[in-house]
Amino acid sequence: MSLSTSIRSYIADEVQRTRGVNAEISPFSSHYPDIDLEDAYWVVEEMRRRREANGERVVGRKIGFTNSAAWAGYGITGPIWNYLYDTTTSDLSEKASLDVANWPNVRMEAEVALGLCAAPDSRMDELELLGCVQWAALDFEVCTSIFPDWRFKVADGAATGVHVALLVGPRHAIEDDRERWGRQLQSFSATLASNDGASAIGGGSQVLGSPIKAFAYLVRELERFGGEPLKTGDIVTTGTLTVALPAQSGQRWRASASGIPFEEISLDLV
Repeated sequence: MSLSTSIRSYIADEVQRTRGVNAEISPFSSHYPDIDLEDAYWVVEEMRRRREANGERVVGRKIGFTNSAAWAGYGITGPIWNYLYDTTTSDLSEKASLDVANWPNVRMEAEVALGLCAAPDSRMDELELLGCVQWAALDFEVCTSIFPDWRFKVADGAATGVHVALLVGPRHAIEDDRERWGRQLQSFSATLASNDGASAIGGGSQVLGSPIKAFAYLVRELERFGGEPLKTGDIVTTGTLTVALPAQSGQRWRASASGIPFEEISLDLV
């Protein structure tokens, strides 16, 4: 353990205090240079306990920073994971707009969400992991950084989760042809764009090689750091398909894909 329990608890208090508050703080690593992923995931579990005690329910996991092309720009060296909660996860069919006024440094991401029909195991290969997936969907993850200019170490990002909300597009059952879906998830292309001209192009291969490879990474990391195991019914959002783009209230965002049967999705930020 790099940090004491009292310091870890203080960091958890800061994560809780800054949720939904449009304010910045300096990265925890600037005060505690020895902070590592073990410390960060202790904070993540402490936040899960606090949020569940407050009535929130875990509905899945998010994987962040799976696009290695963005690591240098964020000052980090690898992916992170955190919990998804019922309070921040919605279907776009039920929620077409999102209030982001109370979050600092908002960024928009287009991702692939997977819905699980069975619990995965770290010993499974990619085809076996596909067998745990019931549906796939294009989604938006709206992200935030309480750290100025999105500059922080990987443990800082892991502790906070850099997450505002997940908005899931139409779900596509994949049971009838999982092998075809596996190929398409690796090869499809995607575009993320706003109504004021910002745009980025990417695709499934930028997510650690494919969203299924990112899923496999998550399963191993949960086992490594003692996160709650994934279970039937959980949602996994697998990381951004393009670079994340700065976003703000008043914008309309669209995400589209080719080479895979995902519909275009859109979201208004208010």
